Amino acid sequence: MGVDCGNCSDEKSRKLLAVIEAEKDNPGSLIRILHEAQEIYGYLPIEVQKFVADNTGIPLAEIYGVVTFYAQFSLKPKGQNKINVCLGTACYVKGAEGILDRLKKELNMDVGDCTEDGKFSLDACRCVGACGLAPVIMINDDCYGRLVPDQVPGILAKY
Repeated sequence: MGVDCGNCSDEKSRKLLAVIEAEKDNPGSLIRILHEAQEIYGYLPIEVQKFVADNTGIPLAEIYGVVTFYAQFSLKPKGQNKINVCLGTACYVKGAEGILDRLKKELNMDVGDCTEDGKFSLDACRCVGACGLAPVIMINDDCYGRLVPDQVPGILAKY
């Protein structure tokens, strides 16, 4: 009855099944179930989506549609340190693209990926609400503003 995926344990499957059992009869529960599934597994690979489908009766195509529509859901694993580069208007105008390019170079990865050691994942977003500090990146809950590309290595070294 476990989820058949590389980093899934029977304990995680049991936790997810308990969430599904508690929520599946509530109207509009799919997003709550998927949120909890992502909390348990760290992301939502197809194996987890299929487990949810099999145990809720919701078609896999509908679940996949929800997972790919909402930005808070991820099909790929996230790193221990989640980097978000703001590409909103103020940040973009002030050089966010250069910051993003330097992060990609330093971490040898692209947007949406996770480093092989699982230490960092890199994403871009539209606005973090710190326009006065542009350009801005967030690493977990830490905000770094008024950046230039040469600051990136020192910031990464803290993590």
